[in-house]
Amino acid sequence: MVATSQHGRQPVTSHWRFLRGPALLRPCERRPGIAGPEIVAPGMVASAQVIGAKMAMEMRLPVARKPFSESLGRETKKHLVVPGDTITTDTGFMRGHGTYMGEEKLIASVAGSVERVNKLICVKALKTRYNGEVGDIVVGRITEVQQKRWKVETNSRLDSVLLLSSMNLPGGELRRRSAEDELAMRGFLQEGDLISAEVQAVFSDGAVSLHTRSLKYGKLGQGVLVQVSPSLVKRQKTHFHDLPCGASVILGNNGFIWIYPTPEHKEEEAGGFTANLEPVSLADREVISRLRNCIVSMVTQRMMLYDTSILYCYEASLPHQVLYPGLPSSLLIGEQVFGVHPSAPVFPQ
Repeated sequence: MVATSQHGRQPVTSHWRFLRGPALLRPCERRPGIAGPEIVAPGMVASAQVIGAKMAMEMRLPVARKPFSESLGRETKKHLVVPGDTITTDTGFMRGHGTYMGEEKLIASVAGSVERVNKLICVKALKTRYNGEVGDIVVGRITEVQQKRWKVETNSRLDSVLLLSSMNLPGGELRRRSAEDELAMRGFLQEGDLISAEVQAVFSDGAVSLHTRSLKYGKLGQGVLVQVSPSLVKRQKTHFHDLPCGASVILGNNGFIWIYPTPEHKEEEAGGFTANLEPVSLADREVISRLRNCIVSMVTQRMMLYDTSILYCYEASLPHQVLYPGLPSSLLIGEQVFGVHPSAPVFPQ
């Protein structure tokens, strides 16, 4: 824009310059004949004259990102790190899981949250495989039947092992395992069966040894399996929960969650190796499907999973109606619809 000065007739070019605020716009005068961009410090506003035009183009130079705190005090909150971030430069701390020393600095090797126990610093990964600990409750699937043992998939780096001597015989009989028991192993558990077990030992290579010596462990019957990240399952004293809504859940520490209808009576005479194959009622199927969708919704929001949080989410979902896929939204699930369209109920997106 060309304007005339107050003290003469010589035209003056007026340039609009953007300052640090979006509303801070003000004209600045520049005498004709002075060309070339201004040299400013990083983070300031620089103006560059466009060749062949009378208007200036404004640009903002990049500013270096402020680094995280170099020290970890007692009042410092947990923070997220990515591989390569410096956790601390203090040499008085001990190196834990997910960290390594480099150039006298403690550096993160995985993406996760920093945890400190006294002088020990470790990084808990946000998404990782299951690292077994003695006493954990896990849900696994039989992948192979071997000599005196079963291979179990438990979402860990290596297959877990369930020994024949680490399980209860049918009926809870206590005796030494014989050759007849070894020949009947496939009758107890075969490939594809789901089981609940407890971690008995962890080997040096990270493999896990399981046992099912309690009657609450064993073969699982009818239900729904949901796989989540092991970091989202909260550690508690018990991971077997009978919810008041009419269903039960097994929150495995390995990220496998089993949802099944609450049995009316415990079948203790079979030692946990008989699966209940009776038809599941429509009401129980609705409850199981609603719990499954609640867990999936909580996982997408990175919320911790335990009995109270699942129950709160279930109660919040009750106002939403359960619908069938492919049917109009006005048709609710009923006995007459179930007889015609026996697919699993879902919720509208």
